[in-house]
Amino acid sequence: MKKNSLKSLFNPASIAIVGASGKKGKIGNIIMENIMKLGYGGDVFLVNPSCKFIKFKRCHPSLGSIGKKVDLAIICVPAKFVIDVVKNGAKNAKNFVIISAGFSETGKEGAKREKELLAIAKKNNINILGPNCLGFIVPKIGLNASFAAGMPDAGNIAFVSQSGALAVGFMDKAKEEHLGFSSVISIGNKMQLGESELLEYLAEDRETKVIGMYLEGIKDGKNFSEIAKKVSAKKPIVILKAGKTAKAQQAISSHTGALAGSDEITSAVFEKIGIMRADNLDEFFDLLQLISFTDAPKSKNVAVVTNAGGAGVLATDSFKGKEIELAEFVKNEKENLRRNLPAEASVENPVDLLGDAEEIRYQKTLEILNNEKMGCILCLLTPQQQTPVEKISEILKCEKAKNKALIAAVFVGGERVEDSIADLKKNNVPCFSDPQSAVDAIDKYYKWNVAEKSAPKKLAEKNSLERKKQSNEIISKALADGRKALFFPEASEVMEKFGVKCVESYGIKPGDGVPEIKNYPVVLKVDSDKVLHKSDKQALILDIKNKEALELELKKLRKNFPDEHFVVQPMMERKTEIILGIKKDAIFGPVVVYGLGGIYTEVFKMVDFLVLPADFDEIKKNVMKGKLRFLFEGARGQASYNIEEFARILKGVADFARKNDKVREFDVNPLFIYNDGREALAADVKIIL
Repeated sequence: MKKNSLKSLFNPASIAIVGASGKKGKIGNIIMENIMKLGYGGDVFLVNPSCKFIKFKRCHPSLGSIGKKVDLAIICVPAKFVIDVVKNGAKNAKNFVIISAGFSETGKEGAKREKELLAIAKKNNINILGPNCLGFIVPKIGLNASFAAGMPDAGNIAFVSQSGALAVGFMDKAKEEHLGFSSVISIGNKMQLGESELLEYLAEDRETKVIGMYLEGIKDGKNFSEIAKKVSAKKPIVILKAGKTAKAQQAISSHTGALAGSDEITSAVFEKIGIMRADNLDEFFDLLQLISFTDAPKSKNVAVVTNAGGAGVLATDSFKGKEIELAEFVKNEKENLRRNLPAEASVENPVDLLGDAEEIRYQKTLEILNNEKMGCILCLLTPQQQTPVEKISEILKCEKAKNKALIAAVFVGGERVEDSIADLKKNNVPCFSDPQSAVDAIDKYYKWNVAEKSAPKKLAEKNSLERKKQSNEIISKALADGRKALFFPEASEVMEKFGVKCVESYGIKPGDGVPEIKNYPVVLKVDSDKVLHKSDKQALILDIKNKEALELELKKLRKNFPDEHFVVQPMMERKTEIILGIKKDAIFGPVVVYGLGGIYTEVFKMVDFLVLPADFDEIKKNVMKGKLRFLFEGARGQASYNIEEFARILKGVADFARKNDKVREFDVNPLFIYNDGREALAADVKIIL
């Protein structure tokens, strides 16, 4: 789609309403009334073959009969007529909003109809929003091209929703929160125009400061990631993504497949590409309010100012696990605070102004803390008997305009603070219901602001074509044999080409005797894609002392697992066991999963995700901020593990994931890593085809 090709859709000079009606309650009537009575200044054409006039305005029998081109056609006729309307009107209009339901959301017949509609759109080079959508609203030009009532306030938030009903509720709530919109867009079935296309358009929209989205699914994960990465470097994107408890994908054959829920991968992708993910509707409002009202904090230092010790303690607790932190005041700041506050007041952070604090204490404190190093000053208030709530809110409004730091408020209370909260929000001072909400939102805004906005670097890969060719030969042979997995000797050969060294092994085919092995003790295990948990299935025998014992154990295993392959490996000293592998996400493609391994892998689920592509430095950074960080920092007096070696192994797995599309799932469990100079070794590798 060409850049800015959606401008005439969302800022049309003329509109045709197909299915316009004079009957109250009809969708065609509501949309007509919204467009004609709420301030839209362009030409409006009514289309309905059953009427000659609607409310003294001429009605055309079809789009083609209008006799001139229109920028936008809004269709609200039964689904069975939509195809003909679009087909016949494609010469007159290049932008359509299809309100009508009855497409892919209704089953096979509707999906067939939607497919035909998409083909018409491509053939005629037209834009279609919907079908099955609410429409859209652009408050600044007085255009409500939807069947939602009224007109929201104009502002700088673009809200895109996959749910029309939620969009209506959101706009109603936004009135109370004093939030204004550059646009509200319902995408419905997003047959053609979805989240990716709208991100591109809104990135260039001058009226939009922040893009908020409610999504239930993402159409094309790779395309979305590429576009969102570019857009988030320009403007903040906040997404409320539904579907956290969706059922796991069927036919999962590896440990990593079982560990990696699609929602966790979505969060990892959002973090990588710079999207702020709201955990719930309240946080969605908090983030949009904060970003709409103010610029991001320029440093991680936060000062908390309060008239209630308890509120200050709650605020302090809220910083746990955050990148923003309570600022350390310098000597002269503390001295200035002592001179201007009562002796009983605390001049540490949080600054406790005491319960009898009047507006002058807030003002003096904010002035003293006004400096380049302070990223945010969070002002807490509880309405105690002596508290002049309105006067304090006036101080915050004034200080917001002149303070170098982001000024935000938390007014804890009900009736006594509600007017002041509304007044603060009217004047673009973000105000939160509790300290935790404030700190959560400010932290996410800060992290977006300091995150790398550059596009992913092109990865230099040594001998990548040769490695791909060699590994594909092994994989293709297994597929030709009708197998769904590689045997361990094959898998270890593939892995070593990508820098993951495996333990020495001896394969045993059906009918083979035991191999000649010099060094005992050894491990004997079943080598089969049908046996995922070897310990649970008694498919693993440890500490076999000699050849005679090996022959005996092999005979026992063959009774339980006839016609299977087996593998013999030396007993390894256990130090730390790691699991790592690939999860093929249905939306975003291959993702590397890694964490603590061994028999308790799926009990603890202590795993992290590496979203691809990723270079060596990014991989190291990912590990050092993840759940395994303690291993590479030398926790509890232990020698640290080798982060360079581990990052190289992860890089190899990442390269393997990107170069082998015939692999469905893959994991190494365990990978033994050591902190005494010994080399990391993979003891079990599963490659599912």
